[in-house]
Amino acid sequence: MLDDLTGVIAPFTTPFNDNDGVELGAISAQVEWLLSNGVHGLAAGGSTGEGHVLSREEHRDILAEAVRAVAGRVPVVAGIISNSTAETAARGQQVADLGVIALQVTPPAYLFRPDDDAMVDHFRRIHGESGLPILIYNVVGHCYLSPDLLLRIMKEVPGVAGVKQSAGDMKLFADLQRRAEPQNQIYAAVDALLYFAYVLGAPGSIAAILTAAPGPSVRLWDAVKIGDHATALDLHERLMPLWDAIGQDNMPSLCKFAQELQGVPAGVARRPTSPAREPQKMAVRAALAGLGLIDPTMVDR
Repeated sequence: MLDDLTGVIAPFTTPFNDNDGVELGAISAQVEWLLSNGVHGLAAGGSTGEGHVLSREEHRDILAEAVRAVAGRVPVVAGIISNSTAETAARGQQVADLGVIALQVTPPAYLFRPDDDAMVDHFRRIHGESGLPILIYNVVGHCYLSPDLLLRIMKEVPGVAGVKQSAGDMKLFADLQRRAEPQNQIYAAVDALLYFAYVLGAPGSIAAILTAAPGPSVRLWDAVKIGDHATALDLHERLMPLWDAIGQDNMPSLCKFAQELQGVPAGVARRPTSPAREPQKMAVRAALAGLGLIDPTMVDR
């Protein structure tokens, strides 16, 4: 179901203004910038896109504008971060006619964890009401889904086509990649481990660093695909300082700052996410300079 969703799938940022409003007009510029850097797909409404703070109407509007701007050039994934089955299904239904290729759905993010049977039913109902393939975004710490449960869900709910695996433990990714059925896709989402996930056979990645530095991220993917591991390892090592710089609690703000430095009108993060602080900005500038994405003289500005 997701054969067309391969390579670097950049989760673009949602451009908010200083009054917390969505600047829909800024989306097309970011889409064009990401596509000009060679990304193979786009995702909206996930963690990088601050999907947890979007109203239902904003969520649809952002997806509609993204699909319009992409104009069929690459596939688009709709991220959904919601705590109830009904709300998640409703958001899936409302974007089903837009032309998105799949839904990227987190498990419930609140304190109380559904048992395994309820979790299976959760994803079954979401797929049943939206009719779209689902990627489980396995990122919620207190509601983290084990490889056994993920494999069970994909077996019992054929509409669940894969997993965006966001664990820091490479063994969890390796277990899923090894045990999944051929039709199930296990996408890499640990920014510091993308190189290794590609070597293990990941069909692609969906991660914030792809949006902060799409060009080097695409080159890393390309290098692994042709077996140029010297280039791939060099890119991996030069991308790591950028992840160290943006992989903070206010990551959306830092990712947007990285984009702004590269000429992308990304706006600000929606409250209560903290704005980028000066020491953080300096680290982002240094990392981008190390990748050759900005002039080194900008580091101390």
